[in-house]
Amino acid sequence: MAPLFVSRVPTVYSLQQLEEEYATPEKGALSHPLKPVGDLTSSLLPRLACLSRTSAVPSKRIRSFGDLQAIVPDSDEERSLTDFSDEDGVVPQNPPLFGFGEGSSLLDTVLLAEWEDRAEQGLFRYDVTACPTKVLPGAYGFVAQLNEGRGSKKRPTEFRVDKVDQPFDEGKFNFKKALQQEVLFQFDASAPGGLTYSASAPVSQSPNLVFINISPIEYGHVLLVPRVLDGLHQVVDQRSMQLALNLCHESNNPYFRLCYNSLGAFGTVNHLHFQAYFLAAPFAVERVPVEPIPAAKGLYSNIIISRLLQYPVRGLVFEADESAALLAPAVAAACQRLTAANIPHNLFVVDCGQRVFLFPNAFAGAKAAGRVPKDLLDTMVDPAGFEICGHIIMKRAEDYEDLSQQSIWRLLEYASFTEEEFEKFILLALDL
Repeated sequence: MAPLFVSRVPTVYSLQQLEEEYATPEKGALSHPLKPVGDLTSSLLPRLACLSRTSAVPSKRIRSFGDLQAIVPDSDEERSLTDFSDEDGVVPQNPPLFGFGEGSSLLDTVLLAEWEDRAEQGLFRYDVTACPTKVLPGAYGFVAQLNEGRGSKKRPTEFRVDKVDQPFDEGKFNFKKALQQEVLFQFDASAPGGLTYSASAPVSQSPNLVFINISPIEYGHVLLVPRVLDGLHQVVDQRSMQLALNLCHESNNPYFRLCYNSLGAFGTVNHLHFQAYFLAAPFAVERVPVEPIPAAKGLYSNIIISRLLQYPVRGLVFEADESAALLAPAVAAACQRLTAANIPHNLFVVDCGQRVFLFPNAFAGAKAAGRVPKDLLDTMVDPAGFEICGHIIMKRAEDYEDLSQQSIWRLLEYASFTEEEFEKFILLALDL
């Protein structure tokens, strides 16, 4: 099978053409595109506002991709990104890859139209749509991408990787130094009037901003930066976790996933941010079986906490039983405990904010201790949240061509805690 390529959204679309029902006839307007974000005084930026989701919200329970055994049998052939059935065994003929079309959300429409506008302006370091992508043979359906620009043009890390909690440093790169033209819109998740969009609106005192990622992994790759002017370091709290879940909820698209990487778990900027993008295929981890943790039952009302089974990286799964709004306190509390214990960790949010995966990440420690074999180090792949969950970004053509489920499994195992370490991790993360 020939390598697959990510499809572009046709550039002829305007916001008005795409979603006339939302009455958004004009593209977002930036009053000072070449000024830094830190100088937002008197600036006008597009603004998308939604209802607060801190109250009870019925769980969507999307589970769009079913389970591992039922959906993805072993195969000796690479598969197309559309070769995946839904939970009823039906293969979607035209999956809503980027949310355009009937039933698409306002957030998806605005985000991708603005993202495409920045692509046309040449703001990205490379063209991610030219990166070949394939689904590897095997039961897990790992998705691999060759992205040589990610290795050669990505901004280098500027801080220690052995300490999770580090103070915000104005002298190093942070998102206040990014240009305002990299901002797609303000995201206000506390608007009492419901979902609205303004193409040009005054900024709040310290707005939540959605940026492009100038070194993208996928089409539509964005960064959510809470309260950008407050100088928050890369540590999750309840307020920021709730904001991230709100973004996923408003997307209302199972192909939109969100990730958080702490320092030491391959977060590369010490300014609080989450990453998100669209991928029209299941991540391997989404279909892996789980086992509820008996000691966690009743720990948080209407939340099921389980552990992953049959996966190379040991992790926890937080699932909303009735309300996604209840997830933020539970997940944030776990992250706070891990940060205090200096344990690097990654979060992965799926099902429109209904399910959150939490992984302790041991890879940097294994590298420092000399336990990672040279052939794996030579690939320059440091598994952060997206890689751990099944989207592997290769930086050299030879590694991409030779990649297999077995080689990915071998790489990811070095990111995992041992069983003994993971049992202690569960006690700490859940405060048992």
